[in-house]
Amino acid sequence: MSLDDRKLEVLRAIVEDYVETQEPVGSKALVDRHKLGVSPATVRNDMAVLEEEGYIRQPHTSAGRVPTDAGYRLFVDRLTKIKPLSPAERRAIERFMVGAVDLDDVVHRTVRLLAQLTRQVAVVQYPSLSRSAVRHLELVPISTTRLMLVMITDTGRVEQRLVEMPGPLADGEVWELRLRVNEKLAGQRLADTPPLVQKLVEECAIERRASMTCLASILLETLVERSEERLALAGTANLTRGGVLDFQGTLRPVLEALEEEVILLKLIGDLEPRTTRVLIGDENQIDNLRSASVVSSGYGPGTTIVGGLGVLGPTRMDYPGTIATVRAVARYVGDLLAQN
Repeated sequence: MSLDDRKLEVLRAIVEDYVETQEPVGSKALVDRHKLGVSPATVRNDMAVLEEEGYIRQPHTSAGRVPTDAGYRLFVDRLTKIKPLSPAERRAIERFMVGAVDLDDVVHRTVRLLAQLTRQVAVVQYPSLSRSAVRHLELVPISTTRLMLVMITDTGRVEQRLVEMPGPLADGEVWELRLRVNEKLAGQRLADTPPLVQKLVEECAIERRASMTCLASILLETLVERSEERLALAGTANLTRGGVLDFQGTLRPVLEALEEEVILLKLIGDLEPRTTRVLIGDENQIDNLRSASVVSSGYGPGTTIVGGLGVLGPTRMDYPGTIATVRAVARYVGDLLAQN
């Protein structure tokens, strides 16, 4: 059934009131709070149609109505007006982020900021190595037979590995190894580096080949085989702010899901540039999160996505405000990475 504009306005009012008050919404409250231009009897009829169509439900006898997952989805898709953040809100984001000194600081400031602004659980993925490129490779002598390999990516990630060489390094050998690996690998996407690392060995002078072979094995480990992703999480205590109807009355499944990094990566990963994804209730493929909503966005310099960020909370969520905040923070972090 296609809902007319008046019924959609009634649904909008129910969603907005329930999100604000955490109480089921009755027809009298709707008439008192909203200028719907119709009688209470008409509102009751509209609510009956909305309930029949599955957009609202009555949680218990003699109560008002609350939105269903389908109601929230219709609200997000057709009724939500995404307002840009005010200049004051944008300045607050900038002030919070401006002092970041390195990538770790950027990520931790971002996740705290998201949790504070949305009052939900915030998750930020570190820039993925699989989507990054090599900015610089440094070799630092630790002893005559040991080096520290430091890889810096274009997204600011820093990876360090110890390299045990097959024998003492001759004078100038560290300098030459550093020069060769940077000539070959700097600027290359990590995913494209394996054949280039192999060429480093093949093209190396005979007297340097043993050292380069040893270095190459650690390079491959660092550039390609380090598949684990890192996440930052903040605001878990915000889950306790809700009413008895949030999360179907129990937080345990949600908390268990938040402990699994693989689950969190699925929630905020694989997003297109400059898009925001909203998953509501049963739209989540993870059983433990069927009572939650997730708003997420990819971030990165320009149109390149290097990671994801987002927030998780009850389906009773301020969707317009949350979507606007997630979008704005993702854009700001992307611009920050582009500048640095």
